[in-house]
Amino acid sequence: MERFAVIGLGRFGARLATLLTESGAEVIAADRRRELVEEIRDRVSVAVCLDSVDAEALRAQGIDKVDVAVVGIGADFEASALTTAVLKQIGVPRVISRATTSTRAEILARIGADDVVNPEEESAERWRNRLLAPAVMERHVLAEGFSLVQMAAPASFYHKTLGELRVASRHKVHVVAIRRSVGDKDSDEPPRTVISVPLADTKIEPEDILLLIGSDEAIMAFPTK
Repeated sequence: MERFAVIGLGRFGARLATLLTESGAEVIAADRRRELVEEIRDRVSVAVCLDSVDAEALRAQGIDKVDVAVVGIGADFEASALTTAVLKQIGVPRVISRATTSTRAEILARIGADDVVNPEEESAERWRNRLLAPAVMERHVLAEGFSLVQMAAPASFYHKTLGELRVASRHKVHVVAIRRSVGDKDSDEPPRTVISVPLADTKIEPEDILLLIGSDEAIMAFPTK
């Protein structure tokens, strides 16, 4: 499981940190406001009060060792931008920063943000799913807690039938369709896409895209390799 840091514990940041922790992730939650740190202390792995533009303070809490850092600072754009830059400077592989306008999003991208989140348009629940299930290519919410998603077939499924894989019983999701490119690789004609309703004897091939239905928890736990 990846390690996360969430910096800025306003409504979005606190919610995201809590959801990631509830899903089993290790989360360091940080803010310069002590009262917000105290509020979330019992809901995350580690909660710390620090100045997020201080590289040494971040290193002291192990934030340079996380896989993903989310900068949820909203009111102070200067602090958000500086924090983004410092996180990249200390070696955090993926930094996701909050922006409320397209101009701010462009600035954050230029100084190193790998992705930008707009909490006014995207919920903490959606970002929890994106962070914990990065293999999901597309998601459609069917009902609260249940989704239809597209994701690449894991390599461990290649050349096995759905009957052999027992996806529904083992992984608690249902494969409702398979999208496959069909064509002669030596031909000048572009490959065509076929969507088929799978049966128990349907064999999974490399580069297949699976359409899955299941609970968000089951989809996040679905194998990706």
